[in-house]
Amino acid sequence: MTAFDYVTLDVFTATRFGGNPLAVVPDARGLRDEDMQRIATEFNYSESTFVLPPADPANTARVRIFSPTAEMPFAGHPNVGTAFVLGRQGSVFGRPIEDHVRFEERAGLVEADLIRDGGIVAGATIKAPRGLEIGATIDVETVAACASIRVEDIATERHVPVAASVGLEFKFAELTNLEALRRARPNPTAFVEADGRYPTRDDLFSLFLYVRRAGEGPASRGAKGEHLVFRARMFAPLDNVPEDPATGSASAALAAYIASLRPEADFEGALVVEQGIEMGRPSRLELRVRKRAGVVQEVTVGGRCVPVMRGVLDV
Repeated sequence: MTAFDYVTLDVFTATRFGGNPLAVVPDARGLRDEDMQRIATEFNYSESTFVLPPADPANTARVRIFSPTAEMPFAGHPNVGTAFVLGRQGSVFGRPIEDHVRFEERAGLVEADLIRDGGIVAGATIKAPRGLEIGATIDVETVAACASIRVEDIATERHVPVAASVGLEFKFAELTNLEALRRARPNPTAFVEADGRYPTRDDLFSLFLYVRRAGEGPASRGAKGEHLVFRARMFAPLDNVPEDPATGSASAALAAYIASLRPEADFEGALVVEQGIEMGRPSRLELRVRKRAGVVQEVTVGGRCVPVMRGVLDV
C-alpha cells in the first residue's frame, strides 16, 4: 500500500464552502489509470486532478483530469484550482513554481497565471487551450425536456441552442429570464435521449443555461472594453453531476461564442458568470475575450480559490 497526499479546495470563490469543490493529488507518480478513476469516483466531485511530471521539461506539469465517470480532455475549475495548489505549494517535482505555469493535457497545452494578494497566491487565471469550435444546433424541444422548462422559456433572438467548445464541448441555451433559470431541473431520461440525438466528441451530453444581465455587478479586475454579466446553471447528470456550481470550460466557450456573434470585426470585453446560486454554492468566474479581424483569438477565465482539506490516500 502506497500513500499519496491530496488537498481539496473550493474554486471560483473567496468563501469556504462556496464555489466548486476540487480534489488535487499534487504528486500522482505511481498511480495507474484505474486508480485515478476510482479515486475521482470516491471523491465524487465534478472533477479531480492528478499531477505528473511533464513530457517536455519546458512545461510545469502534466495534469490529468477525471470526472466521477471518465477522464476529461480539459476543464476550467480543475486547472484554476491545480495552479492555485501548486502555487501555494511553491514547487513541484523539485522545481520552483513561477507565476506563469504550463500544463500538458489531452486537449493541449493550458497556460495559467497565478493571482496574488499581498504576495500570497489567491487564485489563478487560465487561457483556453483551443480556439472556438461551433458544433450542431440543438432543437428547443430537446433543451426544454432536459431542463424541465417550457419551450417559450428559451430565448432564440440572439442564437438558437448550440454546441460550442474551447477544449470541451457543451450545449448552450439562453433563457428569457431569471425565473425560468431558477425553475430549471435536470431530467436524466431526457439527457439520455439527447445524448443519442446529439453525440458529443469528448464527453456525454451536458447543458449550460444562462441569462444575460448586461451591465450589472462589478467588472473584472483590470477590465477594459465592454462588461457583460451572466447568471448560469450547468447540468451533466450523465456524468453523475446533476448540477455543477462553477464550470470554467463552459463559461470560456460561452464568452468566445458571444464574442463571435458580435458584429464588430474587433472586440474586447470582460465577462462575469455567476453560477451555483441556486445550489447554495455561489461562484464568480471572471473572463476576458478578444476578437481580431472577425476571429476570436483568446479567452481567459479565472477566479479566487480557498483551501478546505488535506489528507493522505492509501492506494
